[in-house]
Amino acid sequence: MKRDQVFEFFRRLAEVNPSPTTELNSGNPYQLLVAVVLSAQATDASVNIATKPLFEHVKTPRHMVDLGEERLREAIKTIGLFNTKAKNVIALSQALIDRHGGAVPRSREELQALPGVGRKTANVVLNTAFGEETFADDTHVFRVCNRTGLAPGKTVDEVEAKLDKLVPRPFRRDAHHWLILHGRYTCKARLPECWRCPVIDLCRYESKTLSPSSARGRG
Repeated sequence: MKRDQVFEFFRRLAEVNPSPTTELNSGNPYQLLVAVVLSAQATDASVNIATKPLFEHVKTPRHMVDLGEERLREAIKTIGLFNTKAKNVIALSQALIDRHGGAVPRSREELQALPGVGRKTANVVLNTAFGEETFADDTHVFRVCNRTGLAPGKTVDEVEAKLDKLVPRPFRRDAHHWLILHGRYTCKARLPECWRCPVIDLCRYESKTLSPSSARGRG
């Protein structure tokens, strides 16, 4: 996709949704970090259901450590991989206390040094909590970038690097939110709803679904 097309791609997504953000609910950077860790291989909706009662009482790393792994497991047992996630959340909470005075660090390196925190999680926290221009490449972003031809790549790291080069200044902070939401609600994995896509003419996907009736026929 040419640079003027990339600009137009994001301009249209921004016109549809001027203020995109994560759909994970949180009240502070620490709760956001926990929510993102819990969201791996789980839906945002399922995480929000589990964290709503949890976050009413757990607002800091100290609160989480005091809660303990067993009670945390019980609180998040509806989320996939809850045993491993509970262990990691307690460990990262203790690490935040020991290394950062209970605060969430603002560097990718320090975030990724925390148990259970990978590059994607670090990028989401840096972007959503601190306004950094990062590109969190999840399955939706990877699919949209490859399907549309926006930033094709064989790995998430390759796609992220291309986005970092391509996305123009006015759209950099919110770019990955637009791509995630576009992939979640329009450019869906199984059957993209091309008939209502605001960037259909810029997209290189050949097997476009041009109407709801054609989607039913392909299903």
